[in-house]
Amino acid sequence: MNVVTPNKEEINPFLQLLLLLFYAVVGAVIFTIISFVFILAIYGFQIVKDFNLIASGDPRYTDALKILQIGTSIGMFVLPPIALAFTNGIKTSNFYAFAKPKFILLILVILIMIVSMPIMEWTAVWNQKMVLPEGLKWLEKWMKESEQSAMKMTIQLLTVRNNWDFIVNLIMIAVLPAIGEELMFRGGVQRSINKMFENHHAAIWISAIIFSAIHIQFYGFLPRLLLGAGFGYLYYFSGSIWYAMLAHFLNNAYAVCAALYMQKHNMPLDKADDPVGFTWYAYLISAILTIALFIFFKDTAQRERKLG
Repeated sequence: MNVVTPNKEEINPFLQLLLLLFYAVVGAVIFTIISFVFILAIYGFQIVKDFNLIASGDPRYTDALKILQIGTSIGMFVLPPIALAFTNGIKTSNFYAFAKPKFILLILVILIMIVSMPIMEWTAVWNQKMVLPEGLKWLEKWMKESEQSAMKMTIQLLTVRNNWDFIVNLIMIAVLPAIGEELMFRGGVQRSINKMFENHHAAIWISAIIFSAIHIQFYGFLPRLLLGAGFGYLYYFSGSIWYAMLAHFLNNAYAVCAALYMQKHNMPLDKADDPVGFTWYAYLISAILTIALFIFFKDTAQRERKLG
């Protein structure tokens, strides 16, 4: 995906992937330590006795979980791709193609995210019906227990006690992942894999698989895989990472706003993933419109790039 013209020869793409992984591990360790320093300053040393309290679902430790979540997001996803650009001696804005976004393309991204909601729901419902063979029931049991644990933590993070909580949630769940995960997976992983194999389809889908797998949520793997691929194609078609970031932000911000709505109307957050239940033709129309809008986005983006 030749979205930029580098000022100098870049490091070997395979080495770039290794560096990205190294920076992510180092960043995660450093910012986890920094996060725990803040947590200790707030809660005192009694929390050292049992760090599991942070993810226990206890509302008294929600702020600790949010501090840890924000810290690891910055250390694992935001800073590593910036460090990779620095290592290559290229400005981050040039390395990841922060080309000035076009208004028409921004509108198309918003429309894509809206019309794709029914078909994404269908993939989520289909994924949740996954049943493993009898010999792998032990694995299925572990996957379901992991999913329940992740759901408990998600509910704890999405719980809103005041307006400040809502703002923090938007930053933590929508803004930081939109910036960090797009820089990491589309800007870093997808870009490097494309340079290795010179096949943008392979780069987009491999990156999307890694993107979905790293969330370790097995019963949401397929919709997250499709989201990752969609973000990848937005990046490739446009030659600018802004559109993938916007799409990612809209997807996550919707979840934050939906959680706020449910709490204001006394609806349990564990029902947030329950399907709306569209008709079969609504799913079909959603799929057709989503594909059509992606094609229109591609054609419009290519025309805009030719016009300079």
